[in-house]
Amino acid sequence: MNIDHDKLIFDEKGLIPVVVQDWISSEVLMVGYSNREALEKSEQTGFLHFFSRSRQELWKKGESSGNFMEIMEIRSDCDNDSILAKVRINGPACHTGERSCFFKTILGGETPSLSFIKELETCLKERIQSDPDKSYTARLNQKGLAEISKKIGEEGVESALAIASGNKENSVYEIADLVYHLLVGMIVSEINIENIILELQNRHKSE
Repeated sequence: MNIDHDKLIFDEKGLIPVVVQDWISSEVLMVGYSNREALEKSEQTGFLHFFSRSRQELWKKGESSGNFMEIMEIRSDCDNDSILAKVRINGPACHTGERSCFFKTILGGETPSLSFIKELETCLKERIQSDPDKSYTARLNQKGLAEISKKIGEEGVESALAIASGNKENSVYEIADLVYHLLVGMIVSEINIENIILELQNRHKSE
């Protein structure tokens, strides 16, 4: 990474806002502030650093929680007075334990979000380790990869038949079952959603 600091516009206190986004789901995780030193540290280490306005000191995100933010890409906006940082993080970004700091709805209702797939992946990783008597996911994992693969095949056929029938409602139901079992199979096989996204991106670029 090589940031041209002279092109960035810092405020009167020498700070610039940093919007942090999950690099796969595009979910907004938090907003912080950086000064030149924090940006330099981010460049040098590859992990996001901020300047704390309350403590008046430099800090590395994840120092307390262990949920460090690995930088995948940094962009500036059209006026060069704010920054977008796309990161990879294993765990919640918010100090409350929520994945994103923006978990409070103050206007409007919940809408479908692709970021839920990433949340579901994280949830399933936890459930796989839970009590098989209380979790279907744990029971499925206990049966082994062969059984999981069999379920993926069954759900794939049922999804195809539902789509062929033209019944949208049933298709959505069956596809949801297929996606769930695919995720479980991916987790057991140590395949992350990131691996699939990158493969699709590479195929798209080669066309």
